[in-house]
Amino acid sequence: MKRTITITINGEARNVDVSPSDVLLSVLRDRLGVTSPKEGCGRGDCGSCTILLDGKIVRSCLILAIEADGHDIVTIDGLGKDGATKLQKALIANNAFQCGFCASGIILAATALLEKNPSPSEEEVKEALSGNLCRCTGYQPIIDTILEVSRS
Repeated sequence: MKRTITITINGEARNVDVSPSDVLLSVLRDRLGVTSPKEGCGRGDCGSCTILLDGKIVRSCLILAIEADGHDIVTIDGLGKDGATKLQKALIANNAFQCGFCASGIILAATALLEKNPSPSEEEVKEALSGNLCRCTGYQPIIDTILEVSRS
């Protein structure tokens, strides 16, 4: 039994038919062509599927698409609509990521943190990133860059 939902993705209203059991990540990637949220673990452990739902960090692999009806979603693509953000530029300049698979989730988590707390401590940055796994960098270049951006 399909139902049409309307979600706003990066400022654009989109309609899509979903079943009650459809996971938001699958709908975004497979039906709407929004591929920046990645499927990593499928259990909400890795953070690669992170999106902002009405400004809050959400693991899109853990939410049903029908729950997003009428809500605003921002992906990493929505952050860079007007060019790379200060945080994105700093992460690139500092070569903070290696493979980049985790980058979108980490950048969204860090963006949400900096919007809420423009001057976080190192512990607060670590806490904000705790739901994101990175298998390449060891986190310190990412943490250092977030702290650098918060001080500038």
